[in-house]
Amino acid sequence: MSARTAVVLFTRDLRVRDQPALATAGANFERVVPLFMLDPALAGRSPNRDRFLHQCLVDLRETLRGLGGDLVLRHGDPVAETIRLATEVGAEGVAVSADVSHYARRREARLRAECERHRIALRVFGGLTVVDPGELTPGGGDHYRVFSPYFRRWVAAKWRDEVAAPTAVALPTGVAVGRLPAAPTGESPRAAAGGETVGRRRLRDWLPTLDRYDDLHDDLAGDGTSRLSPYLRFGCLSPLSVALAAGEREGPFARQLCWRDFYYQVAWAFPDIGRRPYRPGARDDWGYDTGTLDAWAHGRTGVSLVDAGMRQLREEGWMHNRARLVTASYLTKQLGQDWRDGQRVFFRWLLDGDVPNNSGNWQWVAGTGNDTRPYRRFNPDRQAERYDPAGEYRRRHGVVD
Repeated sequence: MSARTAVVLFTRDLRVRDQPALATAGANFERVVPLFMLDPALAGRSPNRDRFLHQCLVDLRETLRGLGGDLVLRHGDPVAETIRLATEVGAEGVAVSADVSHYARRREARLRAECERHRIALRVFGGLTVVDPGELTPGGGDHYRVFSPYFRRWVAAKWRDEVAAPTAVALPTGVAVGRLPAAPTGESPRAAAGGETVGRRRLRDWLPTLDRYDDLHDDLAGDGTSRLSPYLRFGCLSPLSVALAAGEREGPFARQLCWRDFYYQVAWAFPDIGRRPYRPGARDDWGYDTGTLDAWAHGRTGVSLVDAGMRQLREEGWMHNRARLVTASYLTKQLGQDWRDGQRVFFRWLLDGDVPNNSGNWQWVAGTGNDTRPYRRFNPDRQAERYDPAGEYRRRHGVVD
């Protein structure tokens, strides 16, 4: 009798620790084919993320080889190629992690239909968030629209158990694993490196400062945030593992993890979050001045904190969260430009750019999203006085008042 085989399709879950799809497949099948699709439909949107992804794949392949397996790489349509590989190795099942974007949900629906047609079992797993989107719902609604009541439910919810990494991964014989293309160059010279190994080291090194997070995380010059967002975006780190490592449910850092979950459950219920205003009746009288947008995008507005934030974005592929609020507010509330144009600039540069969080935060700041005070503004001068009083953050990024 031939060994039972399953394909694990990796998407935004590029890790082996607390990876439910991989762990379940490894526990139930003798042979497991870890697969990543180099999908041309997703390539080229951000040179920074393309580089980070490549580094994640190099690291994941090395880890899987250390377990006796490998990362199989294919190029093309993710559904057609997954079915092709599953048929090739005689797989009985395919495992994949759930996602909330338009593209991911169409991919899952197509994969389900093709698996049914080929009589291959498909199982979809959570793990992209601490609490799965749709698991917590208010009475009479399909998702929470306001953060505070969601946070209370999130804190009290029963979280799933963390799953261990497999001790071994055995590929079927004769599988062509494929080669990674040449490493992309990226655009930001000081961008962080990708991969589960780097992400776990960053988490380990940052955790000793957690007890000072409430004092440090808004200090622009102090840079006391975790900088884990790119690793969460690509699934190099499990958000549940990060939450458990932090050992808190109600503290300020846990609250930031909950904001991430909150936007995922919003995007799950409103997948057009990156295209249409979330809040009915929100303003739609936006300006579209390309010169204004270009000056903002290049950090040449003449407003020191805004310019420093945008320069950090281009230098590092990342921006301090306080600066994100200020730069987005300035573009939408002071300059009156469409939040979708600002969102596109962020999507190009951010290592952690994803639809739920990037779009959710842009809509929150623009007053079209989940903010209960949609006319709120972040005055750049007052924000600088409070969070960069000595001007160190601004000088660090080449801006002098």
